[in-house]
Amino acid sequence: MSNASPADIMPLAHVMARLRDPDTGCPWDIEQDFASIAPYTIEEAYEVADAIERQDMAALRDELGDLLLQVAFHSRIAEQAGHFALQDVVDAITEKMIRRHPHVFGDPVLGDGVREDGHAQWEVIKAAERAEKDPDPSALAGVAIALPALLRAEKLQKRAARTGFDWPDTVGVIDKIAEELDEVREAESQDAREEEIGDLLFAVVNLARHLKVDPEVALRKANAKFDRRFRAMEQQAGDRFASLPLDAKEKLWRQVKSTEPLRK
Repeated sequence: MSNASPADIMPLAHVMARLRDPDTGCPWDIEQDFASIAPYTIEEAYEVADAIERQDMAALRDELGDLLLQVAFHSRIAEQAGHFALQDVVDAITEKMIRRHPHVFGDPVLGDGVREDGHAQWEVIKAAERAEKDPDPSALAGVAIALPALLRAEKLQKRAARTGFDWPDTVGVIDKIAEELDEVREAESQDAREEEIGDLLFAVVNLARHLKVDPEVALRKANAKFDRRFRAMEQQAGDRFASLPLDAKEKLWRQVKSTEPLRK
């Protein structure tokens, strides 16, 4: 057990300083930069999500530590370049959370005398902060290009919806999906097929948003379901699975599917 206080993450900053020391540090850590470790940062975030999905608290503790290490790593690189340090990151996010929660840390009653919903306040304050930082006047400003495609599609749609540019109900969205599927069928070139499939996926994300379904979570669960069913097929067929004809594989798939509980 560390002697550090529960809120003290500075020992981690000291470890990173040692690892990045130009003379006595680790050669691999020394040669890294923001771009080279960014993929690891993204990977660690997904591993946190995976531990949560599996409800594995021991793994979650470890993965959160790995993710925190990424924050310390980026902060140390920035500190060595004269930009900011880990303490600055901690101070900035602490101040931001207080600033964006006036209903908790300040006066919850706004100018019109109505107690605002906390999330609505958050969005208003966040939009004002974004306007100060970014001169881009678009409602879509600030939606990071590097986000996973499904997540970025959802965020773009939510931003557009705030301006009133949205389907009034799911009927129009479902019709749009059917239209995009027809256009996929009609596409004649590879470039056209890529574009139309992109439009189809965008429309499916729109439907998920209207139904209050997280498309990233839904697809992750579909991936897990396919993984589970495919492995069950392989287990039933044994070494001969790959050589089975397609109709036999389809039969196995239906058998595996029929053993799972129905969802309503």
